[in-house]
Amino acid sequence: MIAGGSAPPVARAGANRLPLYALLAGNVVSLLGNMLTLVALPWFVLQTTGSPAKTGLTGFFVALPSFLAGVFGGPLVDRLGPKRVSVVADLVSGLGIVLIPALQQTVGLAFWQLLALVFLGAALDVPGLTARRALLPELAALAGVRLERVNALFEGAQYVAQLLGPPLAGLLIVALGASNVLWLDAATFAVSAALVALAVPIAAMAPRPAPGRYRDELLDGLRFLRGDRLLLALAVGLSVTNFLGGPTFAVILPVYVRETFGEATALGLILAAFGAGSLLGTLVYGAVGHRFPRRAIWIGAYAVAALPLWTLPLTTSLPIILAVYAFDALIGGPLSPLGVTIRHERIPAHLRGRVFGLFSAIATAMSPLGMLAVGGAIEGFGLRPTMFALGAAYLLVSAGMLLTPALREMDKPPAR
Repeated sequence: MIAGGSAPPVARAGANRLPLYALLAGNVVSLLGNMLTLVALPWFVLQTTGSPAKTGLTGFFVALPSFLAGVFGGPLVDRLGPKRVSVVADLVSGLGIVLIPALQQTVGLAFWQLLALVFLGAALDVPGLTARRALLPELAALAGVRLERVNALFEGAQYVAQLLGPPLAGLLIVALGASNVLWLDAATFAVSAALVALAVPIAAMAPRPAPGRYRDELLDGLRFLRGDRLLLALAVGLSVTNFLGGPTFAVILPVYVRETFGEATALGLILAAFGAGSLLGTLVYGAVGHRFPRRAIWIGAYAVAALPLWTLPLTTSLPIILAVYAFDALIGGPLSPLGVTIRHERIPAHLRGRVFGLFSAIATAMSPLGMLAVGGAIEGFGLRPTMFALGAAYLLVSAGMLLTPALREMDKPPAR
């Protein structure tokens, strides 16, 4: 049996599904809040500063905590307890977001203060998501629901939020203004924290101390990751592609939409089209993806990722842009479930938290630098030349993947 699978729960009378539904609902609300921020925050920065470079710098401070939390957050979830971490993470995220409009509408908000609050708002996003995932096995057993089904619902919520959140954010920005939308975003984190705090059993809050010293746990995960050449190649490859692709939604699209359409509604529609394509791609992969070579799926998705960057400079037709992003997301939809499946197959259960965290840290390490580089490139060379250059870089990276020997291991049968 592949690691990460689960046996069907034993059917029993009195199964309690309320905690599970509360956690799933809290996760959806929290993800919707993240989608509101994804649209409202860069739009707010562009409105208040008019600077693509400052928009990129803001994206840098949003992305930076993912690396730090990936390294240090996994063991903390085990030591403090997943319920506690989930609740605290939502409250801290909400605090960081709510202070942005609160200061801007009262005493004023300096740009350095905005960066500090953005960092605070994103600091515990990754540990919070990890904590909610850690609660799922116990809550699935309590509810008498198969873990596979619960995980599918949990992961699918990300694309549902991406489908519904951006167009809602675009409409709200037009109706209320970007600053006021950030108030709503902060409220979603409070709702998520309340659902988990009130409905998840107190037993799930108990700390799960890990054996050994904290430093030794991190080193064990690092040694395992260094010794698995496929996982290391995937992590490094994702770091490069996140450097190229991470700024797309945080910098390139907000600048492009503001110059081309002048309102945030179009940005919300583009992100929604991407979310719809991602959801469909994930569902298709779950149904038939196992029949196709993994390496071909992986490399093909990154080759297609260049398509929007080549298309946007050549058209101002919103229907064409929506179709291109939906198609790009459809082809790229399998990347996340495929990557997680490979990690589940290769990482022993007792190392999973540490290796997953370190893998995520490496994969996101270059994303903050990409935000800075792309924001500066847009101001220095212009938006369209920057997009063409990134598109060409994506094609070169895809060609490099074809020549990477470690990726051939993706199609070998997993160790049992």
